[in-house]
Amino acid sequence: MNISIKRVYLPAEDSDGYRVLVDRLWPRGIKKEDARIDLWAKALAPSAELRKWFNHIPERFEAFSEKYKEELKANPEVAPVLDELRQHDKVTLLYGAKDEQHNNAVVLLHLLTV
Repeated sequence: MNISIKRVYLPAEDSDGYRVLVDRLWPRGIKKEDARIDLWAKALAPSAELRKWFNHIPERFEAFSEKYKEELKANPEVAPVLDELRQHDKVTLLYGAKDEQHNNAVVLLHLLTV
């Protein structure tokens, strides 16, 4: 499985493959019919509490990453979603954050490719 990440605000491309939104909240300003999202994987998103604590503050990213990984391990809804992703040759994890280096998709990409 080939996995990549991409901001959901960038245009969808055929090379994206199976497009998976990994945020709990729907991205502002995007119509669902225009997003070309194959799966909205809320189970892979950080909890509201963790997301609010992190608040996209780069200095908190390392601690956020560890807490987020713990949430994923403890969530029984994660395994079926990962099974679904494995059915596809190319998967693009979509996120809404402006910061392309400090977000949950970066953590997921690392987890899924290690």
